[in-house]
Amino acid sequence: MTDSRTPPEPKGQASGVTRRDVLEAGVVAPLVGTVLSGNAHAQTALAPSPSPENGIAVPVSTRINGRSINMEVDARASLLDLLRERLELSGAKKGCDHGQCGACTVHIDGRRVASCLTMAAKVDGRDVTTIEGIADGDVLHPMQQAFIDHDALQCGYCTPGQIMAAIACVQEGHAGDRAQIREYMSGNICRCGAYVGIVAAVEQAAGQMREA
Repeated sequence: MTDSRTPPEPKGQASGVTRRDVLEAGVVAPLVGTVLSGNAHAQTALAPSPSPENGIAVPVSTRINGRSINMEVDARASLLDLLRERLELSGAKKGCDHGQCGACTVHIDGRRVASCLTMAAKVDGRDVTTIEGIADGDVLHPMQQAFIDHDALQCGYCTPGQIMAAIACVQEGHAGDRAQIREYMSGNICRCGAYVGIVAAVEQAAGQMREA
C-alpha cells in the first residue's frame, strides 16, 4: 500500500527557512522597530496641538526669548513639554517632573519657575526666557561664563536650570554672601555635587551683573 502522506521535511529546512534566515531576522527586526518607533516619536513630538474640536486646545500668545509665539496648546500640557516637544528648546531638562530638582527652571516675566509644574496655557500674554535666550549672540551671559570659569558642572544635566536659578538669585537680591546663595539656590539639585563651584560662580557673576 502506498503512503499518501507528505514525507517530513529534513530538520533545519522546515518550510525552506534556514537557521541563517532566523538569525538574520532576529537582528534586523529590532533595528527596524527602533527606527520606526523613533520616527513615530519625532512625529508625535513635533505634531501640532489638538484641534479646537476636541475641546482641549487653547490659544496662547506669548514671547519666548524675545520671539512672539502664537499657537494653540493642549490645556493639559506643561510649559516644559511645550518648550521641549513643540518648540524644540531642549535646554530646560525634565528631571523629577515634580518641581523638586530645578532642572527645568525658566523665567516668566523675570521670575524663576519650575516649568514642569507650570501649565503652558498660563504663559499667555507673558514673557518667557529659557537658557537659550540669555546669551547676546556669541557673547555668553556673565553667569554662563562664571560656571565655566569655576568648573561648576560635571555631567551638565542640571546646569541650564542652575544657571537660570542663579541669575534669578542675583536679580532677586539674594546673592549677598555664600550662605545666602546656598539658601536661595537650594531648590536646584546637582547630583554630581558641584555645589562649591556653583556658589563661586554665582559670587563672581553677581559682581559683574551689578556693574552692568
